[in-house]
Amino acid sequence: MRNLVKIIALVVFVTGVTTINAQNKTKLGHIDFGKLIEQLPGQDTVKTSMAKYAQSLQDQYQSMQSELQSKIDDYTKNKETFSALIKQTKEKEIADLQSRMEAFQQSAQQDMSDQESKLSAPFIEKAKKAIQDVAKENGFSYVFNSVEGLLLFTEGGEDIMPLVKKKLGIQ
Repeated sequence: MRNLVKIIALVVFVTGVTTINAQNKTKLGHIDFGKLIEQLPGQDTVKTSMAKYAQSLQDQYQSMQSELQSKIDDYTKNKETFSALIKQTKEKEIADLQSRMEAFQQSAQQDMSDQESKLSAPFIEKAKKAIQDVAKENGFSYVFNSVEGLLLFTEGGEDIMPLVKKKLGIQ
């Protein structure tokens, strides 16, 4: 008899928990975050600024390439007339310039990445804030970035791009 009461109590408890969980259904949403960022007003300014910055770095690199080519041309043209010490000095200059160019290239790539992050950060924060606001206003428990491979199955989810774009005033 005691066991029967325990079993009935357990069944009632499990049924109650299942009913509560069914009533608190999780609402899922997804959005193409990259596409949202691209559509934010002001992104054209970021792209223009990055293009100018990249061009300035490219101009500097081309200047270094011209200097290198000039040194190589001078060396190959006159190496027969150079003394051993001058040859060694010219070869070292060429090698040093090549090393500086490699270091510049690596540094420029990192600098471009840092510059892009710096310019994009306000847009990313604005988009994240709008997504959080829309999720709270519309009762979403989870919102996934649907492009980054983070969401493998979207049936039942809702694309919240139109809601976020409305929140940000984007057409």
